[in-house]
Amino acid sequence: MIVVEQTAIPDVMVIHSPVYPDDRGGMEETWNWAEFAKHDFDVQFTQDLLSTNKHRGTIRGLHFQMPPHTQAKLVRAVTGRIFDVAVDLRDSSPTYGQHIAMELAGGTGRALFLPKGFAHGFCVLEDDTIVQYKVAGRYAPDCAGGIIWNDPDLKIAWPVKSARAIVSDADRALPKLSELPTLFT
Repeated sequence: MIVVEQTAIPDVMVIHSPVYPDDRGGMEETWNWAEFAKHDFDVQFTQDLLSTNKHRGTIRGLHFQMPPHTQAKLVRAVTGRIFDVAVDLRDSSPTYGQHIAMELAGGTGRALFLPKGFAHGFCVLEDDTIVQYKVAGRYAPDCAGGIIWNDPDLKIAWPVKSARAIVSDADRALPKLSELPTLFT
């Protein structure tokens, strides 16, 4: 049975799934539609993605999908550890521009659920970390957007200094939150 923990930002939730260890290793239930339905999750996941990350200090994000192809996400570390971040982009939300940040580690049964209208990113805390996303909604390149990961207005306490972060050229070129138009009303 899953346990759902509300965060400081409404609709962003920490999901604790059962982990069944034994002498060989263990089994983790990462998705169970009936369990999620008990908690009134109104989401239909349509795609699973894996992000492989060779080096500690790798930053991915902060990414989002604009309407009409918005995406909800369920994110977990399969192996290794990440510092995971969700930024509220819902213009009418009292928590607009605020973020949730937490560590996710492989084998713990802990995941983060982000509804539509959030930017998402993470910092890799261990070499050879694999991250799994379940997403609701298809990826549409023409609706892809992002915010620069180290936007000072967001005040995210990233666990890596900018000079040591491994960031793609595309992510380095993303705008600040204050430079975005209204996207999620």
